[in-house]
Order: sequence, then structure tokens, then C-alpha cells
Amino acid sequence: MKWYWVKTGRLIKKLFSNFVWDIPSAQKTVYLTFDDGPHPDVTPWVLATLKEHNIKATFFCIGDNIEKHPDVFEQVIADGHSIGNHTFNHLNGWNTQNEAYTANFAQCEASILKRTTPLAKLFRPPYGKIKRAQSAWVRQQGYKIIMWDVLSADFDQSITPQQCLHNVTSTVTGGSIIIFHDSVKASANLRYALPKAIEYLKENKYSFGVVA
Repeated sequence: MKWYWVKTGRLIKKLFSNFVWDIPSAQKTVYLTFDDGPHPDVTPWVLATLKEHNIKATFFCIGDNIEKHPDVFEQVIADGHSIGNHTFNHLNGWNTQNEAYTANFAQCEASILKRTTPLAKLFRPPYGKIKRAQSAWVRQQGYKIIMWDVLSADFDQSITPQQCLHNVTSTVTGGSIIIFHDSVKASANLRYALPKAIEYLKENKYSFGVVA
């Protein structure tokens, strides 16, 4: 059963205004973001696709995956993409004690800082689930909490690749932060939807930015 929304509503954005849901501007700019990598097969494919179109994006990385695949992480950096913290073990904040959650965040931060100095302090809570106290602590560390305006739902293996693409093309607007996942679970939908979504966005005169 579907348990998520594809387009984040105005009420949610207003209620949780301490989070960044989109980046409005006068330009038709969109922000591609990728969660859960780096992965040794999927992430290089994403990087090649982005390079083909001369697009920079934002990757919210899991610390454990950085440690397992440092060469892939370093390629993300070398290609000029922006980096965000996604915890070390993809923790659900609602189900995690605050002390354990902040320690896991710090562990991921250390994995990132060992290898690069990010352009900005960005954090995306896995599943979008974070307690108020956890959120306050993260923001006290100088981080922006980056959510999303458009969810491709590529992780949902019950939907078709065509539906995944439609989730993006039917809801995107200027300023949208769009989520994809560079993970095995999302791979089938991602490999179909990402190139076609990029083609759609370019044909409709959107430009691409990185979250900062």
C-alpha cells in the first residue's frame, strides 16, 4: 500500500518550515538529489548519466556506504557534485533514541570530512522521519535539513518505471527538489526514469542546480 505523497503539500511545508522543501526563484531551476549511495554499480551509472547532460546534483550519502565504497564517493566529489549527510546507518529518527541518532549523524559526518569539505552543511533524514529534538540538534550544528518537493518513488518496487517517471513530470515546478535513489532497490525504476525525466526537464526549459 502506498504510504507516501509524491508532491509535498503547502500545509506540510508551512507546518515544518524549519526544513527546506523547495528553493523558489524566478528561474525555472530544479534540484536533482540522490539518496542512499554510494553504490558500486548504481552510483557510477548515475554519474555517467549526469555527466552526459552536464548536470550537477546533490548526493545524500550513507556513512557506511562511504566507508565500503570510498572510491565511488571520491568520484562523486571529483565530478563536482554536492554532498549531504544521510546518517551512517540510514536510521529512522522516529524509532531511534536521540543520543544514538546524533552519534550516528556525527559518524557519517566524520566519514565525509575525512575525504572532502562539503560546499554546504546539508542533512536529509532517512525516510524523512526525524524527531523535533533531533532536528533542533542537527540545525544547531549549522546544518540545513533538506526534504523534498517531488518524490520519484523509485524505491517502490510495486510501481512501474513509467509511473516513476510520471511522478516527476506531472508534479515538477520551478524550485522543486526532486528525490531519486542510487540504490539497488531503486535501480530498475531509476534507470528508466532518470534519463527520460532529464530529457523532459530540458525540453521544458528547466535548468539544474545544486542544493546549497
